[in-house]
Amino acid sequence: MGPLILPTGGTAYVDANAIIYSVERVEPYRSLLAPMWEAARAGRFTLASSELVALEILVKPLRDGNVRLEMLFRSILDAAEMDLIPATLETWEDAARIRAETGLATPDALHAATALRAGCALFITNDTGFRRVQGLPVVVLDDLLRDSSEVQP
Repeated sequence: MGPLILPTGGTAYVDANAIIYSVERVEPYRSLLAPMWEAARAGRFTLASSELVALEILVKPLRDGNVRLEMLFRSILDAAEMDLIPATLETWEDAARIRAETGLATPDALHAATALRAGCALFITNDTGFRRVQGLPVVVLDDLLRDSSEVQP
């Protein structure tokens, strides 16, 4: 598996799927993302996401009545190393431009706009659609897995 190259200092933006993979222990993504969480907890950089991520990650445990999973997700939202960024009017306007230019869905356009406004060094996701956003430093998890399998005998 190819390593996730993390920023030294600064901020890495995490899309909802990266959080879900980690909390729900979905392999091989959980193993790929584990060093990111450890480095952030050690204070080497900050993790960020839009406050929208709360809606995205809490739906399943709330729908299923899974209090344990809900609490695990809430612990990520409340973690000191996680910066939840509120959407300002300017961010929503940026998201509208991104949606108009790329065709991204509204939630994805908001995530992209939030990361760009925050000046994030990385945007960690498993959604290739984010590549259409100019200037967004996208890292697609499946690409890391594919790259590593190409080098292995």
